[in-house]
Amino acid sequence: MRELQADGRLSNQELAQRVGLTPSPCMRRVRQLEQDGVIQGYRAVISPEAVDRGFEVLVSVEVRRDREAVEAFEAALQDIPDVIEAYRLFGSPGCLLRIAVADLRAYERLWIEKLTALTGITEVNSQIIMKRIKEPNGLPVDFR
Repeated sequence: MRELQADGRLSNQELAQRVGLTPSPCMRRVRQLEQDGVIQGYRAVISPEAVDRGFEVLVSVEVRRDREAVEAFEAALQDIPDVIEAYRLFGSPGCLLRIAVADLRAYERLWIEKLTALTGITEVNSQIIMKRIKEPNGLPVDFR
C-alpha cells in the first residue's frame, strides 16, 4: 500500500520487486486490496497552476442546523466544481470547504454568485492560503 500510494503507476513487476514478492502473488494481493475497498482508485496529481486553479481558499461555512438545510447545502456543493473538498464538522464551523479558482476576482464571483446564495447558509468565512507547507502524500501505512 505504501509503495502504491507513493507511485500508483508502478508496474506489477516493479511493485513485486520492491515488496519482496513474485509478480503473481503481488498481483493477487493488489486485486484483493481493490476488491476489499482498501485501494479506492488511482489518479494523477495535477498542478493547480497548469489548469488555472492556483488560488486556493479554505472556507468555513455555517449552515442552519436542520436536516433539510444541511441536505440541500450538501447536494448543492456537488454542482460547484470549484469546491474541491468539503467536510461536515462537529461543532463550529459546521462545514469546511477547500476551493480552487484562478484568482481573487474568480473567488469573489464564486462567493457572491454561488456560496452566499446557497440555501441555509448563515455565515461564510474565507481564509486565503498563503503557502502550502506540506503536500498531501497519502495516509501513513503502519503494520503491527
